[in-house]
Amino acid sequence: MGMAGESRNWVLMVTAQTPTNIAVIKYWGKRDENLILPINDSISVTLDPNHLCTTTTVAVSPSFKQDRMWLNRKEISLSGGRYQNCLREIRNRACDVEDKKKGIKILKEDWGKLHLHIASYNNFPTAAGLASSAAGFACLVFALAKLMNLKEDQSQLSAIARQGSGSACRSLYGGFVKWIMGKEENGSDSLAVQLTDEKQWDDLVIVIAVVSSRQKETSSTSGMRESVKTSLLLQHRAKEIVPKRILQMEEAIKNCDFTSFAQLTCADSNQFHAVCMDSCPPIFYMNDTSHRIINIAEKWNRSEETPQVAYTFDAGPNAVLIARNRQTAALLIQRLLYYFPPNSDDLNSYVIGDKSILQDAGLTGMKDVEGLPPPPETKDNIPSQKYKGDVSHFICTRPGRGPVLLADESLALLDSENGLPK
Repeated sequence: MGMAGESRNWVLMVTAQTPTNIAVIKYWGKRDENLILPINDSISVTLDPNHLCTTTTVAVSPSFKQDRMWLNRKEISLSGGRYQNCLREIRNRACDVEDKKKGIKILKEDWGKLHLHIASYNNFPTAAGLASSAAGFACLVFALAKLMNLKEDQSQLSAIARQGSGSACRSLYGGFVKWIMGKEENGSDSLAVQLTDEKQWDDLVIVIAVVSSRQKETSSTSGMRESVKTSLLLQHRAKEIVPKRILQMEEAIKNCDFTSFAQLTCADSNQFHAVCMDSCPPIFYMNDTSHRIINIAEKWNRSEETPQVAYTFDAGPNAVLIARNRQTAALLIQRLLYYFPPNSDDLNSYVIGDKSILQDAGLTGMKDVEGLPPPPETKDNIPSQKYKGDVSHFICTRPGRGPVLLADESLALLDSENGLPK
């Protein structure tokens, strides 16, 4: 076989970085559990990978005895159906690979006999409900496709990533992305397409409030299953409401029309959580803090002529707030820090990501936060309550680019000599 037979100790590897995404028109409910086919289209915004991304290194070597994977430095099992589906789909499409520098040639028929090592790292808390599986599976598929020289385009790769985690298909592009539900039984037409890249609407600023939540929420997989079985609202949503919203949202994005964008985003998030409550037994992803953040946003939006901020919540209590521009984002951060002051004296570990928003808001340290006046929309006669410690931290970010390869070997997570985690 053409695998540089003389030496069995070469290691060939690729490292990639993939962003996470947040749906503004939600995906909730599958028509096929195994292939992960949704009952409606969805639209998401990709977040800046500098603040929220997965880095994955994939390696192949004739010396590897079995497929192995490490996530955030802990070894995990690859026996799950979702990993197996992705690995099989990619191996089936592998092509010849030649690395002249290393004198390695792998023929496409050899990929079935070779084992892989995979190491993946999220630069954000995995359990924070920030779609870590979306970035993770997208990164795995993107990196393996590069390693095995696949000829498929991003849209076709998205259909493979979808089989790992539904929302992963949307992380193969930057900017705004639509996941088309598709009609085919085999899922071949259920894939992601880019609506617009991250540069087209680059005024937007995204602030994520990571809510201190005590209890573990229902997993989205089992939550969806319950909703599909028991919620009448879900059926109505998928058939009547989402198709219209998708068209309106595409229009709003194309025209950078923040007013429509905000109204649609908030309404769709609220309806998704209404579907969860309409399930039997009801599913509660938001908590009191989530509800307070909605109230703050709604009160502010109503006090102005046009919406200032959109909010959306996935299957968890964290708020994703989208401000129309930097100036508004600064006002948003002032409001959020007024109601949810940090527990510690360290403002910098409380607001992470793009710190320049803090400067825009005139907040350099805790003195400035303590000196914040109540927002003008709070009624003077009602002393507004503060909820210290209810938000664990804020992440300031923006719409970002899709997956990229990292050429710099020092950023790889596996050792190029033995293919084990560094």
